[in-house]
Amino acid sequence: MTRTSAPAQTPAPGVWEELVTAALLGTDRRTPPGIPPGPRAPAALLDAAAAETVRRRAGLRPARAARRPDPAPVDPRPALPAAAARRLAMLLADRSGTAGGGRRGTAPDLKELLPQWLAMANARGFVAPPQALPALLDAARGRTDLRPAALAFAGPRALWLARLNPDWRFVLRAMPGGDAALPRPGDTERVRELWRHGLFAERVALLTAVRAHDPAAARELLAGTWAAERAEDRLMFLDSLRTGLGPDDEPFLEQALTDRSRNVRATAAELLSALPGSALAGRMAARAAVCVAVDHTGDGPRLVVEAPHECDAGMERDGVVARAPAGRGERSWWFGQLAEAAPLATWPARLGGRTPREILALPVADDWRSELHAAWCRAAVRQRDAEWARALLGSPSSPEAGGPGAVSLAERARLLATLDSGERAVWVAGFIAAHGLSEAFQLLGVCAVPWAAPLGRAVVDALNIARDAGSYPWSFSGVMGLAERCLDPSEAGRLDGLLAAPEEAEDASPGAGGYWAEAFQRLVTTLRLRAVMAEELGGTPEAGAGEPGAADPGPATRPAGPA
Repeated sequence: MTRTSAPAQTPAPGVWEELVTAALLGTDRRTPPGIPPGPRAPAALLDAAAAETVRRRAGLRPARAARRPDPAPVDPRPALPAAAARRLAMLLADRSGTAGGGRRGTAPDLKELLPQWLAMANARGFVAPPQALPALLDAARGRTDLRPAALAFAGPRALWLARLNPDWRFVLRAMPGGDAALPRPGDTERVRELWRHGLFAERVALLTAVRAHDPAAARELLAGTWAAERAEDRLMFLDSLRTGLGPDDEPFLEQALTDRSRNVRATAAELLSALPGSALAGRMAARAAVCVAVDHTGDGPRLVVEAPHECDAGMERDGVVARAPAGRGERSWWFGQLAEAAPLATWPARLGGRTPREILALPVADDWRSELHAAWCRAAVRQRDAEWARALLGSPSSPEAGGPGAVSLAERARLLATLDSGERAVWVAGFIAAHGLSEAFQLLGVCAVPWAAPLGRAVVDALNIARDAGSYPWSFSGVMGLAERCLDPSEAGRLDGLLAAPEEAEDASPGAGGYWAEAFQRLVTTLRLRAVMAEELGGTPEAGAGEPGAADPGPATRPAGPA
């Protein structure tokens, strides 16, 4: 008699979930159907789970094969030299060293060298090695400050990869040709479509991009929908007109002075006051000029100020905020706004043909000096007037450490930003030589990278003085971090004499000399590594240099890893 096998029993619906639940709760508390309770229940549960796993796998149907991706686009740029490619792999390895912000040791922070390496590689026009692209895109995903340089280096293959990995979808928004990228400014139809129907963030990015390419086209976009925009959106859109601001923007900004939103009116007035030839600037000049005069009745000429007695409707329309902040007198508040918005060319003609330096040297009656000079500081920054900025900064070695009008480090930094990079470096070098490093951090942040030779020497000399004073180097960690990024690598030789631990004076902080030697060793090692990086890429470190952004504590605040 022939035995026939019985058909496999079809599992009840939800059997897998029953098995999982029993495994989580334990067979003492629950057993799935078909498994009797008792000491053999755990083994029976595992046998049932194994059988069900095989059953589930056997029941899978093969999927249809996906279409093979198109080949990656060809990038015609030259390949990296072999040594530079190895260096890139090392920098992307993210050797972060000791965690927790502890003692950094003498090794450079490789993560903080990556931005400089990318800038140099892009300046020389190299293409990224294909095998480095995944790590490069991962680095750009985690650090938004790296994205522009990293995506420029990655090139069109970054888009190809981003379409295959959702983790890199940011590339599709950031690069031209991406699925979610902004349309090109010249693609009029797509630009108008996105402007009408895009999300707010997309519209802000679009307006900024079009403004950088074609200021008039951006202004026309904004004017076309202005009346229908929300007040908070109008404010953000109006701010984009700072890029490429010019006389052609005046009619639109004059119209915005009547906006129902006070913040929009104030922003429009600020932009118009940055145009010295605008009608608003002329109105402000007329108002401010009657408030300031030269008095010759005393022992010598002096400035006298008669602040406005009221804030009329015309002043409010032109952006003067009527209500003074707590602790400020109304008249001084109104006067400061008028003096800030008036073109600086008003004052030499009004005050006897004197130069800005001569005007600032005049005494000011009745304690109005600080208010008047502070307003002129703001005007010099807004109008990008280098002559007034120089006069307000004064000599970097002046006892008050900041000139006649700059009453804070932040104001001095803003005034310095109106000067060319060479003049900035010389002024900050003089400031450091006279006042040391304790107040110089914000000023160093506006200096071009790599630092010019006079500035680099001033920083090194000041660090040496601080070391000899016997204090701990942690007070200067921000400056030390900037030096690692910004000192010219050629300065490394001047630091060799500072690598040994100095003899500690009796009043020195315990162990400070050893910490200083360690910090200088790290600085020298970093500078020499930067020089080697430049040589591997076939040039000098200066080739990737550029203007800095806002001051950043830099690598000194982050842990280091091995080189």
